[in-house]
Amino acid sequence: MYLPKHFAETDIGTLHALMREYPLATLVSHGPDGLNANHIPLHLDAGASPNGTLQGHIARANPLAKASAVDGEVLVIFQGPEGYISPSGYATKAEHGKVVPTWNYTAVHAYGQLRLIDDADWVLAQVSALTAAHEASLPQPWSVSDAPADYIEKMLGAIVGIEITIDRLVGKWKVSQNQPATNQASLIAAMEGQPMADLIRQRQQ
Repeated sequence: MYLPKHFAETDIGTLHALMREYPLATLVSHGPDGLNANHIPLHLDAGASPNGTLQGHIARANPLAKASAVDGEVLVIFQGPEGYISPSGYATKAEHGKVVPTWNYTAVHAYGQLRLIDDADWVLAQVSALTAAHEASLPQPWSVSDAPADYIEKMLGAIVGIEITIDRLVGKWKVSQNQPATNQASLIAAMEGQPMADLIRQRQQ
C-alpha cells in the first residue's frame, strides 16, 4: 500500500479499534489458481500475540478451506470511515480556487499465516465469541445456545475455522493531514456529525 509518512497510523490500539468496529474484512490469498479474495467477519483476539490474532470461519465448500489453497502469507484488509471530499469544503477555495476533490479514508492491512482449524469445539467457541461481540448492544441478545443443539451441530459441520496470527500491521489514515489548518477547520464544520469530521479533528494541525 502506498503510504506517505503523514498518513501513517502506527498506534496499535487505534488499529485494533478500527478492526473491531469494522470487522468485515477482505482476506486476500494466493494459491495454485492465483489471487483469491473473500469477505469475512473476523474476531480480533488482541492478547493472543503481540499484534493480535484474527479468528473466523468459512464455508467448507469454499476453495479456501482446502489445505493447498494458500501459498505463503495472506493479507487481511479492514476499511473504516471514508468519504468523498468536495473542494467546496475548503476555505482556500474562496481565496485562490486552487483546490481539487479527493477521497479520505482509513484502512488497516494485517499480514500473517492462515491456519485452517477443522475442530467442532474450536469453531463453536469462535462462532460464540463472534456472535456475542455483535449481539451485546442489542436489547435482546441472541446466543448460540438459543438454537436447537442438533441444528447448531449441523451448521458447524458445514464450516471450517480459520486463524491468522498477525505478523505485521500497517495503518493508513488519510484524513486531510496534508491540508492547511484553515481547510481542516472548514472541512470539520462542513462535515460536523460525521465520523470523518472527528477523524480530521483528532489529527488537526
